[in-house]
Amino acid sequence: MLAAALLCGAWSGCAAWTNPVAKGIPVRAVPPELLAEPKEYKETIPLVYLRQKPAEVYLLGPNDVLGVYIEGVLENATQAPPVNFYEGANAPPSVGYPIPVRDDGTISLPLVPPILVKGLSLAQAEAAIIEAYTVKTNIVQAGRARIIVTLARPRQTRVLVIRQDSPTGRLVVQTGRRGLNTSRVLGGAEAMVGGQRHGTGTIVDLPADENDVLNALAQTGGLPGLDAANEVIIERGHLKTAEDIARLAENGGVRHLPSPAVTVDPMGGEIVRIPLRLSPCVPPPFRPEDMILHPGDVVFIEARDTEVFYAGGLLPPGEYPLPRDYDLDVVEAVAQIGGPMVNGGLNNNNLSGALIAPGIGAPSPKLVTVVRRTPGGGQVPIIVNLHLALRDPSENLLLRPGDVVILQETCDQALVRYFTQVFQFQHLLRRRQDQPDHRNDHDRSAVRS
Repeated sequence: MLAAALLCGAWSGCAAWTNPVAKGIPVRAVPPELLAEPKEYKETIPLVYLRQKPAEVYLLGPNDVLGVYIEGVLENATQAPPVNFYEGANAPPSVGYPIPVRDDGTISLPLVPPILVKGLSLAQAEAAIIEAYTVKTNIVQAGRARIIVTLARPRQTRVLVIRQDSPTGRLVVQTGRRGLNTSRVLGGAEAMVGGQRHGTGTIVDLPADENDVLNALAQTGGLPGLDAANEVIIERGHLKTAEDIARLAENGGVRHLPSPAVTVDPMGGEIVRIPLRLSPCVPPPFRPEDMILHPGDVVFIEARDTEVFYAGGLLPPGEYPLPRDYDLDVVEAVAQIGGPMVNGGLNNNNLSGALIAPGIGAPSPKLVTVVRRTPGGGQVPIIVNLHLALRDPSENLLLRPGDVVILQETCDQALVRYFTQVFQFQHLLRRRQDQPDHRNDHDRSAVRS
């Protein structure tokens, strides 16, 4: 009977006997270059790294607009000084007529030469205007001059923010598993699989001393969502002339870069990559100057599209997302996608868990094969004993993007299951219990007699 059972199992194409990836590298023998890099030990960088240091005193520069009032010179005798409100910032109202700061850092006022105000505070600019009208020209009597200088509108830096993440981080995904077509609202790492992503583009005008990455993100939706890469990319201006590009190509594309976060694209522009999660003891690979945005910069939040793994065998087949900011090992993956684990091989889709089958049950499948891609374009099977991985973390394996996770029975498990299914021992016992006990009938008849 044992030989017949073995032949039947082999001839019937049992998956445990015909498993093409049943033999592979044990977890403990996997070389380091094929292991996944842990992510859970990384922490989000302090957000103050993404902004520039707030200025103690606002210093004037080109494109600022001042509110200037000069009694007897720059006024309307029949009206009170004009009061202006700037809606783009939490700034106090300005008093006076709008006077722009020109590109050379000077302002033009009546009856006096241009006055240089670049790099001056409002108090210093007011003192310079008073000096121009009293000491240098004597247009206004010293000590009785009524001159007011305020900031009507601070200079602004216009940048473009392109985001490929979802505004809410939640997408509706159509899934069909086990013949059921369902609609799920997914958030986090699941939101990138099967959903429809709507990118956004926003032109942002950042006031002076606020033209940094943190303020640009705050005005366009905050930090990248879980369906986007956990980094910020800044694309600086490109070279304008063909001669500059040719000169860069002659030098082999070599240019002195200010920090490790800065690279050069083929057109000669600079690309700054800012990782948002780092190890606690690792210094940031960028400088505070890299966070300052300049006119024409493009801030790019890129979507993450490829970090998925695949399941097969006794697991629900399909494509499943890998989390962005934490690790996922084999045990967690089997539990996450609803695979059988220490439940006698049952995998019923119900709300209360797996049902208990009659009889002694079947052994739980424990042979997990992770088919992993190698850097050279090949692949290697890695064997994980699911039962050992539940007890010993060193027998577990972190998943990498593109892994194929296959769960099957071992040959001895398949034989035990075969015997428990073919030979229904509980029926034999029940039949023996249902047979009449003639000995007891004889005893009862003797008692009646």
